[in-house]
Amino acid sequence: MSTGGILLVALVIAIGLVGIIVPILPGGILVIAAIGVWAFVVGSAVAWVTFGIAAALFIASAVIKYTWPVKRMRQAQVRTSVLAIGAAAGLVGFFVIPVIGLLIGFVGGVFAAELATRGTVSRAWASTVHALKGVALSVGVELTGALLATVVWLVGVFMTA
Repeated sequence: MSTGGILLVALVIAIGLVGIIVPILPGGILVIAAIGVWAFVVGSAVAWVTFGIAAALFIASAVIKYTWPVKRMRQAQVRTSVLAIGAAAGLVGFFVIPVIGLLIGFVGGVFAAELATRGTVSRAWASTVHALKGVALSVGVELTGALLATVVWLVGVFMTA
């Protein structure tokens, strides 16, 4: 692959990494797709092994991303319905106040749903904090998996050069 092609793949990977932190784009999928395109174009055994390792890291982080935070939120007694309300409010907030409205809407939605069911501000806020920690943990796990996949790709690029 040419230097320009490698730089284009690196740019897509960087956009994917930003997309994980600022949830506008499907960041992890962009990262693994870019590495897959690189492996397809290069076509060597090293490229495909690199892609396989990166894909395994991506899949492992995706599994952990959805199981670990959910387990912690269940232990904190944050219900799935509350998270769904928070996600819906976050989606509305995203369009009302671009980008930052997602966080504001999510926090407001979770807090309002918990306040309606739990009745006290302190209990509602405690559940909201647990939900935020769960979301942060989820983003952190996905970002870690994508960064590890990126490191594997960089090693593969140097090995195929």
